[in-house]
Amino acid sequence: MSKRLKKKVQSILKKADIVVDGNRPWDIQVFDDDIYNDLLKRGNLALGEGYMDKKWEVKSVDQLIYRLLKTRLDKYAGQDLSIVLYVLSTKLFNLQNIKRSKIVGEVHYDVGNDLYQKMLDKRMNYSCGYWKDAENIDQAQENKLDLICRKLKLKPGDRVLEIGCGWGGFLSFAAEKYGINGIGVTISKEQHKLACERLKGYPVEIRLQDYREINEEKFDYAVSIGMFEHVGPKNYREHMEAVARNLKEGGLYLLHTIGGNNSSSKTDRWIDKYIFPNSKLPSAKEITEAAEGIFDLEDWHNFGVNYDKTLMAWYENFEKAWPELKDSYDEKFYRMWKYYLLSCAASFRARYNHLWQIVLSKPNLENGYESVR
Repeated sequence: MSKRLKKKVQSILKKADIVVDGNRPWDIQVFDDDIYNDLLKRGNLALGEGYMDKKWEVKSVDQLIYRLLKTRLDKYAGQDLSIVLYVLSTKLFNLQNIKRSKIVGEVHYDVGNDLYQKMLDKRMNYSCGYWKDAENIDQAQENKLDLICRKLKLKPGDRVLEIGCGWGGFLSFAAEKYGINGIGVTISKEQHKLACERLKGYPVEIRLQDYREINEEKFDYAVSIGMFEHVGPKNYREHMEAVARNLKEGGLYLLHTIGGNNSSSKTDRWIDKYIFPNSKLPSAKEITEAAEGIFDLEDWHNFGVNYDKTLMAWYENFEKAWPELKDSYDEKFYRMWKYYLLSCAASFRARYNHLWQIVLSKPNLENGYESVR
């Protein structure tokens, strides 16, 4: 490894006030000089893999990644052949078709219910909480669930479809507090198994099913919480059509999703490889174009800063529970999961990513819609 490559990386990092072998929480300690060449060729994929393999260390992953994203240093990474092929594959192929959509369930959501039970809140919500007037993760998630119910104006007897129902957190809350009944679908076998156990006795059915396989069952309202990130650009329009055909006239659809600043066919390569395969964050333009002519836009609420706090709370729970979990997961998994939670927290802190709650209505909604906060 030439000194030239090392100096080049150090010069780039300096733009974000990051010093190699420095002593501040965000300064990195390099143990393997091969990382410099790898970073210039493969960018964020090399950075994440290098951390997993202990080629470098840092006291505060989130503070480091925050500085990298805030100054948009990812633009300095080169493109080797693997990156070019990856981008081409996202443009040419539908990576989120019905068959491939199950991959993320197997890789991520089926990784272990014990992990999620210890990391998440008591209802096991795996999406951004709403921290207004909340002091802990349980309160923040209850606030989020109640906010969704109020935005949809739910009332006893309403039939609700949840696309990507996870472990049943929203449906259990909505049934208890608002008297609804409905159906939740998930592509994760482990989520389905535990959700069925947790919601036994509720007026709710949990299905192991792709949302595209639901056919005109007619619901009063539909909701999707943290699932649209797995839909993929080639399926955005089909997604909106699928929701609309299952909604009654006058029905509302609340879409809760992470969003990106720019339209793009690709995603973070480390996240794609190790955490959420075939995922892609939508842009505002992509969402509105997909919904145009199918839904009317009623409300758009951005509270992405809340995701930083949510992810940090999950990380604290994960660290606290690690002594109980480490017999089931190895050290490399620990470093991967830590990097995942903290780097994602940094992405929201840097306003690199956002969290949107969007309310859509079927055309000609009677009496209009009044926004709720």
